[in-house]
Amino acid sequence: MSDISLSKAVRSNLLSLQSTAASMAKTQERLATGLKVNSALDNPTNFFTASALNSRAGDMANLLDSMSSGIKTIEAADNGLKSITKTVETMQSTLRQARQDKSFKTGSYALNLGATPAGTEQLSLSGGAIGSTPIDVALTTTGAGTPATPATLVGAGGSDLTGDPDLSALNGESISFTDGTNTVTYNFTNAAAGQGAALDAALGASGFTVTRTAAGLSVSRADGANITATISDLAVSTEVGIANSAVSTDGVAAVAGGTVAKTVDALVTEINSSSALNTAVRASNDNGKLRIENLSTVELTVAGVSTAGELTGVANSVTVGSNDVRKNLVKQFNELRDQLDKFADDSSFNGINLLRGDKLKLTFNETGTSTIEIQAKDEGGVPTSINNTALGIEEVVNADFDSDATLDMKLESLAGVMGKLRSHASSFGSNLSIVENRTDFTKNMINTLETGAANLTLADTNEEAANLLALQTRQQLSSTALSMASQADQAVLRLFG
Repeated sequence: MSDISLSKAVRSNLLSLQSTAASMAKTQERLATGLKVNSALDNPTNFFTASALNSRAGDMANLLDSMSSGIKTIEAADNGLKSITKTVETMQSTLRQARQDKSFKTGSYALNLGATPAGTEQLSLSGGAIGSTPIDVALTTTGAGTPATPATLVGAGGSDLTGDPDLSALNGESISFTDGTNTVTYNFTNAAAGQGAALDAALGASGFTVTRTAAGLSVSRADGANITATISDLAVSTEVGIANSAVSTDGVAAVAGGTVAKTVDALVTEINSSSALNTAVRASNDNGKLRIENLSTVELTVAGVSTAGELTGVANSVTVGSNDVRKNLVKQFNELRDQLDKFADDSSFNGINLLRGDKLKLTFNETGTSTIEIQAKDEGGVPTSINNTALGIEEVVNADFDSDATLDMKLESLAGVMGKLRSHASSFGSNLSIVENRTDFTKNMINTLETGAANLTLADTNEEAANLLALQTRQQLSSTALSMASQADQAVLRLFG
């Protein structure tokens, strides 16, 4: 107050006390906030530098949240990829199990066409791996002609072989009989008797049937095959009952065969050598019966089998069951395939699914100049989804599990799928490593920036506490000095006492 006059000593002590109080207030503020620079008035350079550092640290902290979310997105994709990989491995096991299973159903049928087959009897196979169009197998065989009797070579005119004659006149000569597969050559020797019986025995040992009558020599085969006789000298033809009129001028004669039932072994050979049948069925000789094995997961229809279970060529059919083990494995395979797509669909995080082809973009610095884009890509670098379609895993049908060769191809295909999955896993793993490394770097940078800002603005509490104690002491001394100065002024009052 201007109307109050203070002595010089009082005023001096009062100013000192006010200065001390201001310093104490400042020190108390630093202790309370922990900062030595609380505003631009305290230290403009440090204040604005620290503000810039803290702002950058804040921006990087916001990016850190995005990176943390990105890591979880990649982890979600990796979880789905691991489950898909296990699913494909299980699908491979299913194919291998089917490949090893040989529980194909069979049917065995006795061949019974009677003594005189009509020549039209046949076995018809359809269904199974063959399909709806039947494939016919003839049950009879026919020679070059159409006689209904077995093939026979018969001489014309009289014969010296009606009994067991003396054939010494034929010494050194020979006669040969053949059906194209079996050949018997008989050489006449010096033995005067028994050569007729010896000739019979030689022919009979090779499946020929011999009959000697007044009409001549009759040679036949029960299987209906053609017979050719070759004579070393035309004179022999008269001796054995084969007249010159029955042979050509070079000594060769032939007679056509008839219609007979094929043997079981012949049918087995024919079926197993047929390119249209050998991948669908397998034939074998089951103690004289024709056994048909259905190499399929679909029932096989066998037509031409009587109700008694004999191959007779009648208009009747039976079925051979399917391979139920492989059929059930087809169902398992398709169920696993369906689960694969579901794993891919459920591998999202925060609305982003990398297995569905979504793109994840992360920014690594506050200026936006450092970024990474994460997306599943095929071998050509084209963005892709990771599902059955992209991996080339097709739904299977029963027929796919019929053939071992088809199963092998599918196993080879799944091996390629595993390669693709490993490639995707490697790519995601590399991206995850980059983001995790960048996250650690960002955390360290935030710490560095905040520490730098703190170094510019933080107060030394020990120092400030010591300052406060000193100021408190000074304040007490100033108060004492002010009191003493006031007492000096009060001495004037004693003059009026």
